Amino acid sequence: MRIISGKYKGRRLQAPKNLPVRPTTDMAKEALFNILNNHFNFGELKILDLFSGTGNIAYEFASRGATPLVAVDADMGCVNYIRKIATEFDFDITPIKSDVFAFLQKHKGSYDIIFADPPYHIDQKDFEKIPVLIFENNILDEEGMLIIEHSKDTKLEHLDNFSFARTYGGTTFTFFELISDEDELDAVTEDDEDEDNEESE
Repeated sequence: MRIISGKYKGRRLQAPKNLPVRPTTDMAKEALFNILNNHFNFGELKILDLFSGTGNIAYEFASRGATPLVAVDADMGCVNYIRKIATEFDFDITPIKSDVFAFLQKHKGSYDIIFADPPYHIDQKDFEKIPVLIFENNILDEEGMLIIEHSKDTKLEHLDNFSFARTYGGTTFTFFELISDEDELDAVTEDDEDEDNEESE
C-alpha cells in the first residue's frame, strides 16, 4: 500500500496480513484522485471513509491536507491499525468501529466527500442502501460528492443523484452528487429546447 501524493508521497505501508480487507489498487486509487483533483481543493475537506479497511483511502486524503477525517469499519483489527497509523503520521483521522449501515442510520455529521468501499460480494440491495441512507440523512454537503467503489458487475447508475461512473480494470467508481429541484428543472428545460430545435429543423 503506497501513499501516492501529498506530504507523505511515496511512503509505503504494510498492514497486518490477517485483516479481512481488499485494498484499492494503486492504479485505481491514482485514477480516482486524478478525478477528485479536478473538483476539489483537498485542504480542510471533511472526509468520511466507509468500510475503511486498512485506511488506504483515508491516508491518501490526509496526506493531501484533508481534515478532519472519519474512518468507519466493523473490524476491530482495522480500526486499531488505522488508529496506529494516524498517530504515527499525525493524521486527523477518527477511526470508529461500527456496522456501516447502523452508523449511517444514526449519524448526524455532514461531509464534503464520502467514500465507500464495501465488500464486492454483498447484495445489490445493500450497495443501493448506501446512497439512500446518505441522502435521506443529509450526510453529504450540498456541494459534496459520494463515491462508491464496486466491481464492474454491480450497476448503480439507476439510483437518484447518480452523476457518472469510471471503470479501471475490475474496479468501478460510481459518483453521486446532490441534484436539486432547480437542477432537474434546468435539465427538463434543456430537453424541451432540444425537442423544439429538432422539430424546427
